[in-house]
Amino acid sequence: MDVIEFTPTPDEYAWTFGGVAPVRRIRPGSALKLWSDDAFCGRLRSTADLASASLDMPFVNPQTGPFYVEGAEPGDTLVLHLADLTPARSWGASSLIPFFGGLTGTDRTATLQPPLPERTWIYEVDSDARTVAFQSASGDLTIPLPLEPMLGTVGVAPAAGEVRAALVPDAFGGNMDTPEMKAGATVYLRVNVEGALFSVGDGHYRQGEGESCGTAVEGAMNSTILVDLLKGDVSGGGPAWPRLESDDHLSVVGSARPLEDAWRAGQVDAVGWLAELHGLDTLDAYQLLSQISEVPLANVVDVNYSVVTKLPKRLLPRAEVYGGVHDRMRRLAADL
Repeated sequence: MDVIEFTPTPDEYAWTFGGVAPVRRIRPGSALKLWSDDAFCGRLRSTADLASASLDMPFVNPQTGPFYVEGAEPGDTLVLHLADLTPARSWGASSLIPFFGGLTGTDRTATLQPPLPERTWIYEVDSDARTVAFQSASGDLTIPLPLEPMLGTVGVAPAAGEVRAALVPDAFGGNMDTPEMKAGATVYLRVNVEGALFSVGDGHYRQGEGESCGTAVEGAMNSTILVDLLKGDVSGGGPAWPRLESDDHLSVVGSARPLEDAWRAGQVDAVGWLAELHGLDTLDAYQLLSQISEVPLANVVDVNYSVVTKLPKRLLPRAEVYGGVHDRMRRLAADL
């Protein structure tokens, strides 16, 4: 197995999905050891650092990549297994940003009210206890919260020559902000352009479902990712929406506005996935999904909202998903 280490310099950050030349060419079967900066580019380091003065919009959410996967063609399925995610700093940051978040007026939901006051929180990481500490800004309450690293953004170049900002989630993946994107998960993405051109970033040390205020505990991340490729005749032409597989669930992430359309996108693809795996017609799959699906919100703050449809494996007959690639990559990750 080729093991490729890559840490971008700031001039190598990608700010979009699509429209960026690859930083490396890799072969399927490779392992990547990557560093990615946080969404704030490391500029929020203390509670005195406020977003409006510290951030250089639109240069936020820097991506590490893109990586050109040799042999990847439109209609194939890119497979990324998140073998390990480890905080790369001893602190993470979260912030209230003017007119951004789920519980404030925004540029799309315009009101006459002023923005919420800006504020920054710094979370100290205790690697031994595996916690990040919430510290109230207006009092002395401290709560150690479990460290649950995830990647907010995982995506490929979009189809039709589109270039999309790194803040956007859509069918190509992108800024989905789902806590399901954690170590042990395998991600399936449809390849839209030659080489796939995938990037990752936006490390979160933890995040609640929905990402209510618009920012998680944002932090730089060390990621170990195994890469594979399923050709179109094997994977059925690639999934319409990003799919994830863990030891316990099959999941689909739909992204759109309004929120119910994000839910519908994931539900429809999950119906199709159930039908493929278990030889069901569409209506039988629809009925089964209606009785077993779990539907956590991923984000309700981004350019598109993201909703996850989860199917518990324990309630389904055993099926070989994509030829058993998740189990195989779990074994390879353990060897690493």
